[in-house]
Amino acid sequence: MVSATIEVRNKSGLHMRPASELSRIARQCRSNIIIRSGEKLVNPKSILVLMSAAIKKGTVVTVECSGETEEQDLETILHAIASGLGEGVDETA
Repeated sequence: MVSATIEVRNKSGLHMRPASELSRIARQCRSNIIIRSGEKLVNPKSILVLMSAAIKKGTVVTVECSGETEEQDLETILHAIASGLGEGVDETA
């Protein structure tokens, strides 16, 4: 298993559009992926589960990947979150 933390910096957090995009990206990964937000453990491959976590701008999350492509998948998910997922990143955060 590999993991890393990242701050969600897009303006709307992981709500409808960015959650949909992250879920689409996560489903393409072969690893098991978990996003930890506080006490919540979230499977980002499910848009509904991801949205239920109510992850807002400024939240620091931990992304954990396990499986044969875990390192590549971790980088993919981290890059997607850092890019803002189509919502734009607030550079002042």
